[in-house]
Amino acid sequence: MPALSRLKEIHFTERFMQNIDGLRHRTDNTKPSGSKINHVGEVRLDSIADSVNIGEAQPYTTKVEEVIQKISKGERISAEEGLVMYNEAPLLTLANLADQRRFQLHPERIITFVVDRNINYTNVCMSGCLFCAFYKVPKAESKDRQGYTQRSVEQGYVISKDSLRQKIEETIDLGGTQILLQGGMNPELDLDYYIDLLKYIKANFEIHIHGFSPPEISWLAEKSSLPIKETISILKNAGLDSIPGGGAEILCNEVREKVSPNKCTARQWLEVMETAHELELKSSATMMFGHIESPVHIFEHLDKIRSLQDRTGGFTAFIPWTFQPDNTRLSTTKIERDFINISCDNTDNHLITGEIEVTDKNPDKNLSTKKNKIRKASAVEYLRVLALSRIFLDNFDNIQASWVTQGDKIAQTALFYGANDMGSTMIEENVVASAGVDFMLPEKEIRRLIEEAGFKPRQRNCFYNLI
Repeated sequence: MPALSRLKEIHFTERFMQNIDGLRHRTDNTKPSGSKINHVGEVRLDSIADSVNIGEAQPYTTKVEEVIQKISKGERISAEEGLVMYNEAPLLTLANLADQRRFQLHPERIITFVVDRNINYTNVCMSGCLFCAFYKVPKAESKDRQGYTQRSVEQGYVISKDSLRQKIEETIDLGGTQILLQGGMNPELDLDYYIDLLKYIKANFEIHIHGFSPPEISWLAEKSSLPIKETISILKNAGLDSIPGGGAEILCNEVREKVSPNKCTARQWLEVMETAHELELKSSATMMFGHIESPVHIFEHLDKIRSLQDRTGGFTAFIPWTFQPDNTRLSTTKIERDFINISCDNTDNHLITGEIEVTDKNPDKNLSTKKNKIRKASAVEYLRVLALSRIFLDNFDNIQASWVTQGDKIAQTALFYGANDMGSTMIEENVVASAGVDFMLPEKEIRRLIEEAGFKPRQRNCFYNLI
C-alpha cells in the first residue's frame, strides 16, 4: 500500500480543482476593484488545469514511494531525493505532502501578510545582471569586474529625503509596519550615505527597516575596505533591523557567473547572512528560478540555505519566485548552456528549451542578434518548486507565496501547496514591474483571497508576530 492513501489524493484533487474552477470563472469584468490580472495569470491557470490528470491515479515508482515514506515519517530528505520528487512525483502528491507539513507546523488556519512598501533608494547599479530590467549603469563610463565597458545612460537616480519622507508617511498612514529598503551597487554612494539614510529614517519614523540585500552589503564592505562583520555592525547601529534575502537568485556559481557575473558569489551571499545572524539580525531567504538553471541547481540552492539555517536559525522565511524575462537582457543575450547537464541526471531541463550559444559578454554588443528560448516558468513549475521547498526546508517555519510574479489566482492556490504567508501588500514595487509584470493587491483584496480559500487573514510584522 502506498504511504499516502489514494482516497486522500483524490479528495485533495477534488478540493484543488474546485479552487481552480472557481478562480477560472472570474473574468476581467468581475475582478475586484484595485486588482490587475493580465492574460499571463489566465494562461497559467489553464496550464494547471491542462496539466492535472484527475483520472485514475497511477502507481508511484519505487523511488518516489521510498521518499514519500521518509517524508511521512517526518524524516529529512536529501537533495538527491528532492530531485527524484521533482522529476517523478505527481504534482498533487507534492501538494498533499506540503500541505500536511504546513499544518504540522501551523495547525491553525491562519495565513499571514505584512503591510509594507518597497523603497528603492537608487536604481544605479554596477552589477549589470542580465535578468534585471530595473537598473541603470552609472553616468560615467566604467569597467565591470570582467573588464567589459558599461556605458552611461540617463534616468539613474538617488532618492531625495523629501521623496523618502513622503513614501514612509504614506506607508504608515496605510497601516504599514516596515519598509523594504533596497537599491543597487552605486559607486557614488559610500558608507556614510547608508549611515545617514538609516539614521534619518529612525530619527523621524517608528518603522521597521528591512534593508540591504547581501550583494549590497558585500559590495559596500569591499568598497569601504571593511570586513563583512564590521560593515553589518555599523549598519545595525545606524538603525538596520533585518536583512532581505534578495540577490540570491541561484546559489551556484556556475549559474551566477553567467547571469550576474559582477555580483557577490554564493559563498559571499551565505557569509553575509551567517554573519548577520551571528549579530542577531534576522533575515529572509529567496530563490529566483526559471532562467538558465536546472533542477539540480535548485536543490543545491535549497541545500545550502537549509544547512545555514541548521547552524544559525536566523532565517524567518523562504520566498521562491520565477524569473520574469520581459525587458531583460537575459531574454536577448545568448548564454552558454553546456554546464547545465554536467551534474544533473535528468538532462531534460524543464525551464529552458532549445540551445543557447556563447556570445560576447559586453552588454553593449550583439544583444538582439539572436534570441534564446528562455520562457516564463509555468504555474505548474512554480507550484512544484513551492511544494518541494516546504517539504525540503524542514527547518523553515514560513514559506511565502509570490503573488507579485504569479498573480492572485496562483498565489491563492499556493496556500494549498505549503505556503502559510501571502507576503507583502507592496504599496510600491518597481523591480518586477520593470519586467512587465504589474499585479497589484491592496490589503482588502489579500484578505478576500485568504478568506475565500478557507483561511483567516492576519497581519504580521517582519518577525512573523501577529499584529
